[in-house]
Amino acid sequence: VRLVESGGGMVQPGGSLRLSCVASGFTISHYDMNWARQTPGKGPEWVSSITTGSTTLYADSVKGRFAISRDNAKNTLYLQMDSLKFEDTALYYCAGLNPSIPFAAWVQTGYNETAYDFWGQGTQVTVSS
Repeated sequence: VRLVESGGGMVQPGGSLRLSCVASGFTISHYDMNWARQTPGKGPEWVSSITTGSTTLYADSVKGRFAISRDNAKNTLYLQMDSLKFEDTALYYCAGLNPSIPFAAWVQTGYNETAYDFWGQGTQVTVSS
């Protein structure tokens, strides 16, 4: 099982980036997939999810600006990020939720990152003027 993120970089406030997460060794449509981010000195922050049923959810901090999607044929997860802000600067990684954990129950835990079955190395996003 492997997840490889790409698409990060440096962008000015108000700019856009599209992150990709290529999966191998498993089928992403069979898992509730997620994007999370982390900054130095802080714990992981859940950003967005797309469930096996294609329901999408977003953290309040990114709602209306970010869009999660997946291409089943390419076994790839995406995160379109628009109207980027300084506070979006972080290492972004994709992660697959343990399939034995009901998604609704995981939401109730506050998107606890210990429930991820696997995750990638991440791609750095820096928003700077």
